[in-house]
Amino acid sequence: MLDRRNPITLEEAQAKLAALPVYRRTEEISIDQANHRILAEDVHATYDYPNFRRSGYDGYAIRSEDDQDYPKIFKVRGEIQAGATFDGDLGENETARIMTGAFVPDNAGKVIMLEQTRAVPDQPEQVKIMVTGKNDNITPAGSEFKQGDLLIAAGTELNPGGLSLLSAFGQSKVLVYRQPRVALITTGTELLHQCEQPQPGKIFNSNGPMIANLVKESGAILTEEIQLQDDYELLKSNLKRLRASNDVVITDGGVSVGDFDYLAEAARNSDELLFNKLKLRPGSVTTAFVDQNTLVMALSGNPGACFTGFYLFTEPVLRRYVDQASKSQKVTAILEKPYHKTNGYDKVLRGTYRLAADGRYYVQLNGSDRSGDLGNLQSTTCLFKIPHSHEPIALNAEVETWLLPFK
Repeated sequence: MLDRRNPITLEEAQAKLAALPVYRRTEEISIDQANHRILAEDVHATYDYPNFRRSGYDGYAIRSEDDQDYPKIFKVRGEIQAGATFDGDLGENETARIMTGAFVPDNAGKVIMLEQTRAVPDQPEQVKIMVTGKNDNITPAGSEFKQGDLLIAAGTELNPGGLSLLSAFGQSKVLVYRQPRVALITTGTELLHQCEQPQPGKIFNSNGPMIANLVKESGAILTEEIQLQDDYELLKSNLKRLRASNDVVITDGGVSVGDFDYLAEAARNSDELLFNKLKLRPGSVTTAFVDQNTLVMALSGNPGACFTGFYLFTEPVLRRYVDQASKSQKVTAILEKPYHKTNGYDKVLRGTYRLAADGRYYVQLNGSDRSGDLGNLQSTTCLFKIPHSHEPIALNAEVETWLLPFK
């Protein structure tokens, strides 16, 4: 156990984590695997797009010189389906049947929509064009991108639309930031596995599945998830093993000052203790340390504090490995329901928010503020801070708020 703990503020703890060096690596992967991955280099157009003039509609391609004196008969020189080309030029009052997206003959100046034409009885090689329109219905070559234009900038999170754009240029692979590797240790002799039966004095491991999924939502790879009894040697050996192959190790529980809180002992013996006490509720015992160049983020065993601590401290670190900021949007909101408790430390509460017609955010406590409660975790959409004070915070006061992602 740690003999003495010097509490620091939320902002000081976040600054210490933000100052840690992060080693970003890249890898080339298939487009098929790149959804929601972070692009590591600018991607430019390798040619004009589209690279040929395309028809905007099913219809008939004609010369500009012949676009007059309707209705009139045109001779049909052939048919151009998507993927085909047209050899030669159209002659006077000649046309080619053309499909949407198909190659437009070089000397064609307009595509007449199919709805503006009529078949000529017993003359399959002729068509009557009834009227014309103002638009030429032709998409010019290079109308969307010129060769060398920026398609997607480095640092962009790819999505299906972006992958479609890259695929349109024949790109099958893409350079992205490698996802951070994260291992998870949940500790506590009191923890049961989900397959076990309830027992007096025991609880099911609810934090493990929560953290594991938060890690995945944060763009990291969960390499291993283990559950340990309170045993210092067992904890120490697993920390040593997991440090060797992971960027971050997250632990849950064992960070307080009890006789079996062995994470506190591991923190004391680490290469660099970042913090082990916060001027914050819940999660004041949240701890962070570096050992063998690997960050160990030790979260509280209380579910509410664990959930809050992950978003405040762990998620921003994981995002940095792929050159991204936290996805928790930080805003100023208005406290629209009373909160009467006073605090010696700042409190970060689990809440819900709404965006009003006046463009301002309004927040309120979502159920319980107790650190050990978890009934509100599903419905929590934000975190907000109540500053320490001997007086209750005023209704309609402005509060620092984090809008949570994936809610």
